[in-house]
Amino acid sequence: MTVISVIIGSTREGRFSEKPANWIFQHLKKRQGVEARLLDLRDFPMPFFDQPLTPAMPGRPAFAHPIVQKWTAAIAQSDGFVFVTPEYNYGPPAVLKNALDWVYPEWHRKAACFVSWGNAGGARAVQQLRENIVELQLTPIRSSVHIPVTTLMAHYTGGDVDAGLAELDVPAAGPMIDDLLWWTAALKTARTSAL
Repeated sequence: MTVISVIIGSTREGRFSEKPANWIFQHLKKRQGVEARLLDLRDFPMPFFDQPLTPAMPGRPAFAHPIVQKWTAAIAQSDGFVFVTPEYNYGPPAVLKNALDWVYPEWHRKAACFVSWGNAGGARAVQQLRENIVELQLTPIRSSVHIPVTTLMAHYTGGDVDAGLAELDVPAAGPMIDDLLWWTAALKTARTSAL
């Protein structure tokens, strides 16, 4: 079974994030051989990274914070990721970047993709995250879903968000998941053969 975790990258009150996260999560659940998991950063209220040794430091002891340990275990159990993120001021939310920074080897050699929104469909936040995750030895796939501003605004005006997301099913979500699962399988095979 392949475990794909959908990471909700915003913790704001009244956030839009839950709708696209649940939408892509439901798509993943329909795929054969996939165990989809939803990882909501609200369930992992980690402090901002403040440790004397980074998670990349070889031989460092495990971090003692119990929520960090729970988060690290969830990442270790995952084979691939969908980051669901808004764009704040040309970048991703600080809470998502912090969640990336607390973990290192557990991210390695796994595939990731993005569902985003905001100015320019959240493309600038995704671009920054692509650079961050390469350093974590994650493999960002080319395909992403960029939610139009009209769908985001429907959330705040009582409009039909589900209809807006449904318009992205075939042209964006389906191909992205196909690519994610292909890369996840390839990398999982490579990780297993390297042991």
